[in-house]
Amino acid sequence: MAYQFDFGQVVSGEYGQWLVSGLVTTLHISAISIVLSLALGTCIAVMRLSKVRPLVWFSASYTEFFRNTPLLVQIFFWYFGSYNVLPNVVNEWLYKRDFEFACGVIALTVYTSAFIAEEIRSGIFSIPKNQLEASRACGLSFTQAMAYVILPQAFRVIIPPLISQFLNLIKNSSLVMTIGVMDLTYMARQIEAHTFHGFEAFTVSTAMYLCISLLVSLGVNLYNRRVLRVRSH
Repeated sequence: MAYQFDFGQVVSGEYGQWLVSGLVTTLHISAISIVLSLALGTCIAVMRLSKVRPLVWFSASYTEFFRNTPLLVQIFFWYFGSYNVLPNVVNEWLYKRDFEFACGVIALTVYTSAFIAEEIRSGIFSIPKNQLEASRACGLSFTQAMAYVILPQAFRVIIPPLISQFLNLIKNSSLVMTIGVMDLTYMARQIEAHTFHGFEAFTVSTAMYLCISLLVSLGVNLYNRRVLRVRSH
């Protein structure tokens, strides 16, 4: 007997609500992780370029460790080992809230921030060194020179690779289903288990991921063009 496709069953009624709920969770965890990973990656990149040896060693070890270990392993590490790594106050705060969601955010943030730090560092290297020296000569500290002179220019250079990292984070967020976060992939799997229409469920979820990625790319590119147009005038 030929397989009967039934997309209507997947996208309507209760199952459609499951997909919407999973989509909201995916957007939520991705948005929080993007903001945190960008902030943390910027800090790591600046620390890597500082002249304070302990900060340089820490930032170099951080980027090498998290870039060269699988994200899925890191998710399990934070989920099963956070109680031994994080302070008790932090653990108690996490357990009172959505612990699985928080572990997913932590794993996605530290993993992606290591890649973002390297992108930012390469962007800083593309800026002439004399700009930093001139900023210091004007009385700015190293941190102020980075914040007001170097980083704004570096971010303009690294917009394309930053988009790639953000898109990778959104796609990697599907791995948090392994620790029970009810994201889009988790809900597609649940629909498959209830209806045995796995092809339809994962086709719809794939289309949703594609739409998210295209919207993120479009939004960042439009912002980049607008900034370049304003600065050119």
